[in-house]
Amino acid sequence: QVQLVESGGGLVQAGGSLRLSCVASRSISSLYAMGWYRQTPGKQRELVAVVLLGGNTNYADSVKGRFTISKDNARNTVYLQMNSLKPEDTAVYYCAADISLRSRVWGQGTQVTVSS
Repeated sequence: QVQLVESGGGLVQAGGSLRLSCVASRSISSLYAMGWYRQTPGKQRELVAVVLLGGNTNYADSVKGRFTISKDNARNTVYLQMNSLKPEDTAVYYCAADISLRSRVWGQGTQVTVSS
């Protein structure tokens, strides 16, 4: 198993930037995928960005060109660089590790609030 701890959330004005970090309790180099998801009250959790074992990345259409996911295997850390933030990006952001195709571990979440 693996534990995930997110950090880096906070309050920022529209147009600003934040970088989220997700530190894993063990090596992430062999994990199937690691990703960031977000959720607002009353809505389902949605994928923001994911980085696969081979290094390929995928993004939600709403964040393409503004957000960048990256991982540092040496630090067991995944990052989400968020630029040009919009009020609609306000949500709780969760880090997730796919141990296998059928096993996903979640972090506790970090709040991101973008003011207009």
